[in-house]
Amino acid sequence: MSAFPNIAAFDAALMDLSRPDANAIAAAQARQSELTKPAGSLGRLEAVALFMAGWQGRERPLIDAGRAVVFAGNHGVVGQGVSAYPASVTQAMVANFQSGGAAINALAGVAGLNLQVVALDLDRPTADFTQAPAMSEAECLAALSAGAAAVDPGLSLLVLGEMGIGNSTAAAALCARSFGGAASDWVGPGTGVDGAGVARKAAVVAQALAFHADAPLTPFETLRRVGGREIAAIAGAVLRARQLRVPVLLDGFICCSAIAPLAAVAPAIVDHCLAGHVSAEPGHRRLLDRLGLQPLLALDMRLGEGSGAALAAGIVRAALAAHDGMATFAQAQVATAG
Repeated sequence: MSAFPNIAAFDAALMDLSRPDANAIAAAQARQSELTKPAGSLGRLEAVALFMAGWQGRERPLIDAGRAVVFAGNHGVVGQGVSAYPASVTQAMVANFQSGGAAINALAGVAGLNLQVVALDLDRPTADFTQAPAMSEAECLAALSAGAAAVDPGLSLLVLGEMGIGNSTAAAALCARSFGGAASDWVGPGTGVDGAGVARKAAVVAQALAFHADAPLTPFETLRRVGGREIAAIAGAVLRARQLRVPVLLDGFICCSAIAPLAAVAPAIVDHCLAGHVSAEPGHRRLLDRLGLQPLLALDMRLGEGSGAALAAGIVRAALAAHDGMATFAQAQVATAG
């Protein structure tokens, strides 16, 4: 059964967002206050531990079932010359993921994450969204539900990533339509286009925004009109994870753009999400600011695939190891301050 059989189901899920377990957070906070360290001395590691405690509903959270999911899709807007690579690279990279030869394979492995790759109709690109909606309503609902299907109730952490030639153009259009600003505020080099290529992307995004200017500014309509299948799937996965109270680690600009339309009307959608990193794509830091997310890492990465988020999963594991493994003052017979 589809998680989102119709638009009403998607809208209802977005308007009925679960909250973290306050009792688990309080218990984790009490434990933090008893650990053998000055209060707050582990900085954001302490905040990450409390975040995970709240969404897992346990005082001592663990990553005992971590999953990384890479969604892949092709974009008709590639025909506008917005990418340094042809659309065929999407399929080639999916094959690389499946054979274990990509960066995400290595990084998911070292982070102890089970990797899944979900390819969405790669032989059927979305429509060129400068001339038509990228997806029909049925296609967008199918992509949202495909994302939701990748989330199981027992997961302790979900790491999300994407692959899709041309999707940084879609991401820029999603951000501009969701949060405003000129197309040039959101576009960047993506896979490595030069200055002329960036200008061409900005013109394409501006054309798309003008074409869809009269369309409803709802999350669903924005996703289906200027998004892509893999981007809609990420949005569906994030929303389903919220329903199941599974904490999420987001990757770079394109991954985060998937929830821009949702956050524009329901800012609390980000409450169960951590930003794994801030990428080198110029619009990503601006987007994180609008989402109210502070990245765990800043390593000038711009690969996608979920690579930055998978790397950040190691930080989350370290935070939980300290929270769970450290002795209390009483156990270590160490005097407390005061």
